[in-house]
Amino acid sequence: MTRQSKTPTLFTIGYEQATPAAVLKELEQAKVDTLVDVRAVAASRRPGFSKRQLSAALDEAGIAYVHLQKLGTPAEGRTAARAGDRDTLWRIYEKHVKKPEPQAELDALAGLIKSGKRIALLYYCRDPKTCHRSRVIAHLDGRVRVKVDDLIPPLF
Repeated sequence: MTRQSKTPTLFTIGYEQATPAAVLKELEQAKVDTLVDVRAVAASRRPGFSKRQLSAALDEAGIAYVHLQKLGTPAEGRTAARAGDRDTLWRIYEKHVKKPEPQAELDALAGLIKSGKRIALLYYCRDPKTCHRSRVIAHLDGRVRVKVDDLIPPLF
């Protein structure tokens, strides 16, 4: 009898309208080992969410931090998103993610998932349906199968 390997859970979390403490609590409750930041720009006007501050807080909680910048949305896509033009955003992102650097980072992400660690992807958007997380996950297809669990921290 062959044992089937269990499909790993890939967590996602958006920090829009959340405090760093609330995000950290969600990650800890989900027993996340590594937070993968997939923002093109790991800076934030929101205290606690810039790369250095976030990495330090995660380290203190025993959670590793990895930044896969090329999986983020390019500037023109972010502009389209702010304008509410989702079709343009998705068109820009789909063209972007097919480039060699994002493809290499998708391979790296798949490797992290296959390592057996509990991985969460960090995004700005609170609502999983309005952000590029579904696109990143779709592009993992063929590399690794995952079950997705969207963590939604409480509003501040």
